[in-house]
Amino acid sequence: ENDDRGGGGSHSWPVHHGMEANRRSFLSSLSVAAGVASLPLQNPSPATAAEEDAIDVFFGCGCFWHVQHEFVEAERNILQRSDDAITSRAGYAGGKAGSLDGKVCYHNAQNIADYGKLGHAEVVAMTIPESKFEEFAIEYCKLFDESGLRPDQFGDRGTEYRNLVGIPGGKTSPLAEKLVKASLKTGDKLDFAVGKGDDKDIPKVAFIMDSNEFPFYVAEQYHQFHDGFKLDESYPQRYNDLASKFAKKGENFGTCPNGMMGLGFGGL
Repeated sequence: ENDDRGGGGSHSWPVHHGMEANRRSFLSSLSVAAGVASLPLQNPSPATAAEEDAIDVFFGCGCFWHVQHEFVEAERNILQRSDDAITSRAGYAGGKAGSLDGKVCYHNAQNIADYGKLGHAEVVAMTIPESKFEEFAIEYCKLFDESGLRPDQFGDRGTEYRNLVGIPGGKTSPLAEKLVKASLKTGDKLDFAVGKGDDKDIPKVAFIMDSNEFPFYVAEQYHQFHDGFKLDESYPQRYNDLASKFAKKGENFGTCPNGMMGLGFGGL
């Protein structure tokens, strides 16, 4: 969990039992529930207001900076969304503790509601049509290399960077089957387990979380639409500016203190 960034947010995005399973055996064991209802949307964006089958989901795969950029691109390419309609947000999910005094925060000097201590991992959440979930799941699986390791597997390690996918209903949702099929279509690189919260960081394993039980908490503004760590992950200013653009429109990124001073550059 060596990390030199500075950021967690405070409010949850509406969006158990754990055992590891081979992806094929997991797929065959799924008890698919027909007609699982998605959560009602709260304050839907212009792009999603007319999408009657819209759902809130989240994906975690190491540091959320790079992951957010990839899903913003997916929203643009798959859904043809404009910048104003982008819903991908960096944040935290997967911990049993939920929030503390209404907050989930990045590491900070005051030690207030530290997301790692609350059992959460870094994730990116978005609102998408349910019919497009498999396409987004394919984009998620593409984040892993040919052996099933994430790009920062040997850098950012530990529970805060574990792989997880949050869907309404978890394993009982038809979306779980689509997730496993997406993995098969992209090289059969991942195994899946049912997330029970506070799960370990296990290489090549992604935990399927019930987002009704383990909601998403949005991260601080300075973590949103941030450049990645790698030299080739300096994104266009137009992308970086989206954080302040949404904030000026009234979006709430929480009231957490600034990240650990002196450890990084995010938010300083």
